[in-house]
This record gives sequence, C-alpha cells and structure tokens, in this order.
Amino acid sequence: MAIYALGDLEPDIHAEAYVHPDAVVIGRVSIGAESTIWPGAVLRGDDSGIQIGRRSSIQDGSVIHCLHDTPTVIGDDCTIGHNVHVEGCRIHDRALIGSGSIVLPHAVIGRGAIVGANAVVSGGTEVPPLSMALGVPAKIREGTVSEDDNMENAMVYVERGRYYRTHLRRLD
Repeated sequence: MAIYALGDLEPDIHAEAYVHPDAVVIGRVSIGAESTIWPGAVLRGDDSGIQIGRRSSIQDGSVIHCLHDTPTVIGDDCTIGHNVHVEGCRIHDRALIGSGSIVLPHAVIGRGAIVGANAVVSGGTEVPPLSMALGVPAKIREGTVSEDDNMENAMVYVERGRYYRTHLRRLD
C-alpha cells in the first residue's frame, strides 16, 4: 500500500483497519479500527488532516481531502461510496454518501443521513440526522431514513476487509 509521511505528518492507521495496496494515504490521516480503504482511494491529509472513525469504508476511487484550516471528519459506521469527493466537511456516524457524490467544504451530514448517488452537497449545507440529500444541488428530505439503514452495508464492508486482509494475493 502507498502510505506516505508529509514532512512530520504521518498517517495513524489502526492495526485492525484494512488499506488496499492500491490506495494512497498521505500525511495527517487517522483511520480507526475495522475501517476499510479500497483500491484507488486517495486520502490526502495535508494541512488540517483527515479522521476516519471505526468500521467505516472509503470505497474505490474516492478522494478525501481537507482544507488548510478545516479537517475532514468521517464518523463511525459510515459508508463513502465509489468515486466520491469529500473535502473539509463533517460526516456523522452511520451516514452513507452515495457513489459519485460530492460533499463540499463546511457541509455537515447528520447521523444516519443518506446522500444519494451523484448528489452535490453545497458548501455549508447541513443535512439533518436521518434525512436524505438528493440531486444537484442536493435537496433535503427530512426524516426519511431509519436509524439502522446503513448498518447492514457498513458491516458488510467490515467483513469484506477481514476477508481481503487474509485472502487477497497478487498474481503478476
């Protein structure tokens, strides 16, 4: 896997996390226990850093970045879908960010909220807990998500990370 220090900034990756060999983790990045980082994902923690909680997945091709003065914080049991761009925002526990979505600086995604595929959450937008954000720009539908909607998906990726840790082998 490509894990880089940036000057004095070094990633802190929990021993029970899984980082795929084709992912890139740079600088001030913290990855919690049982979280998974998949192929082509880039976590670039220069400046203020990136924090990934426990049991969260950053899926293939996603880019996680921070601002010079605003970290990116992703809570526990979150799913960041394929080809997502997240920067300088906060994503609370149990949230799901759908494939192809963009979450811009200073946005806050509430606990258990869902950002639909290809949605764009504008900077400074607050998506309340258990709500959906859909479209471009995202429109919010409050109270439409149940507390555990993302938990099955989150646990699938915890198990998948365990499987990959012991069974993935390169053939070339």
